[in-house]
This record gives sequence, structure tokens and C-alpha cells, in this order.
Amino acid sequence: MKTRKLRNIEVSEIGYGCMGFSHGYGALPPKKDAIRLIRMAHEVGCSHFDTAEGYGAGANEELVGEALAPIRSQVTIATKLHIDSGENLEQQIERRLDASLKRLRTDYVDLYYQHRNEAGVPPEEVARIMGKLIQKGKIRGWGQSMTTAEEIRRANAVTPLSAVQSEYSMMERVFEKDVIPTCGELGIGFVAFSPMASGFLSGKCRKTDVYTGDDVRRVITRFAPENMEANQPLLRMLQGFAAQKHASPAQISLAWMLHKYRFVVPIPGMRKETRLKENFGAAEISLSEKEFMEIEKALSNITIHGNRTDEDIAKLRE
Repeated sequence: MKTRKLRNIEVSEIGYGCMGFSHGYGALPPKKDAIRLIRMAHEVGCSHFDTAEGYGAGANEELVGEALAPIRSQVTIATKLHIDSGENLEQQIERRLDASLKRLRTDYVDLYYQHRNEAGVPPEEVARIMGKLIQKGKIRGWGQSMTTAEEIRRANAVTPLSAVQSEYSMMERVFEKDVIPTCGELGIGFVAFSPMASGFLSGKCRKTDVYTGDDVRRVITRFAPENMEANQPLLRMLQGFAAQKHASPAQISLAWMLHKYRFVVPIPGMRKETRLKENFGAAEISLSEKEFMEIEKALSNITIHGNRTDEDIAKLRE
């Protein structure tokens, strides 16, 4: 697989979002199957694996750490933290990082994200602390998630960001307005989570599907039956281009993203071998500029119904 740069961190152009092995999409696969898939991803060329302390209350980091321990030097690992109020900021961040390192079975992480820019926490102060952690060798780079162009600029002026991670897909393009251009201007990589729109763009979801427990599709409004019906024009468009390219809709949506921005790295989540091979196979699909422009034109004429918000995700705990 080809590689891309998250500032100075080289990664495979498609990474692996590992969250779904611990929560977020219903029943979990057996641990041995999860480890097998993570290692299989590396065998087919994936070198970038994404997790967070909050995924399964640390369980996801433990899983990723175990899976990647034999090949740690050959991969990049990204993890994230949420900052709590009421504790010395510098001490808290380093303490939380140390706990993540222990779970990940490593003495450094390649990319350490602030999972959200918490209110009242100055981006400049977080950037200063991350710079010290880089100097200590505990992290190679740092990033923000679901942030704004202003917060990116404020933080980057203190300690340059390696990456910004936010939701991005054909169904969620709000960050094309200013965040992605800001990343391009400043030499920051952009890591796209949910590039398959939580599986919608695969074309495998049906409006009659029932989601339970902590499955995020239970609260994401694009999966409401009426919105799934209203979003069928997008799937029909994808299916048409997929037929022309002898590909799948999922592969076309990833190929579109890779073609549009050379500094964007999608991190789809995959819990089945068939999905793994399909999604990483998108790296082999090349769109011509004419094909890309045809897709862009088609997208401009399609209205997307429903979205995914932090407020909706919080309803999973209710």
C-alpha cells in the first residue's frame, strides 16, 4: 500500500479504526478474531492503527497493544484522551498517557490526540504540554479531534500539530469548508473517522435493520428509516460508479476521498475479513480526474438527510 504523511509521520494511506472491537457497533467479535484481523491488516499493507482510552474503558488499547506487540516497530499507533477538569493539566495528561502506554505495551505512541477540545482548556496550553511530551520521547506527534480552524491555528502556533481527526465522508462534508483547507495550508494531516458513514456507504444497511445496546447507529439520525429512504440517491450514484470501475460502493467512496486530498487518511473500522479486504482494496482503485469530477458533480446535486453528533452519541448512555 502507498503511504502518506501526517506532517512528519509516515502512515499507510488507509488506516484501521479499531474502536468497533470494543464498543459502538453492537455485539463484539471474540478477542482472538479481533487480534487476527488487526494482524491481517498489517499483512496487507496497513501500518496505522487508531484507538483511544475511552473505547471500552481502556479495553481497546489493551487489545490493540496485544495485537501489535510483535510488530510494534513496523506500525504507527494513535490514541486519544479526554481532559477532565479539577486536576493539574500537565500532570493529568502525562498520567493518562502513561496509563495508555502501559495498556498499549509500548514506551511511546506515534500520535496522541486530544479527543475533544474541552471548554475552558486553552489549546495553547495543551499544545505546550504536548510539546514537552514530544521532547521526552513519549509521543512522536499530537493532534486534535472534531476541532475548529481557529483552535487548530492557536495550537499549531505553539507546537505544530501532526494531524486533525474528524468525521469525514460523502455524507459529512462540513470540514471541507475551513478545517481541511487549514490543515492543507499548515502541513497538517487529516484523519477521517467514519469514512463509510458508519457503514451506510457500503450499501449493506437496510431501513428495517434494528440496532440495540451501544450501537451508535441506534442514535445517528441518518439511520432513521425515513432518512435511509431519502438517502438512496447517494447509494444509487455510488452503485453506478462502482459498476463502471468493477468495484464496490465502499471502495468508490474511499477512492474519492483519497483522490480529493493527498493529506487525508481514512480509518474505516472493519470487523469482518471480507470488509477488511474490500476497504484496503480501495487503495488499488485509481480515479481519473474526469471520473472524480463526475462524482463531485453528482454529489453536488444530492441532499444528505441526517447526521451524527456528539449530543446524539451521548444518548447511548441514557
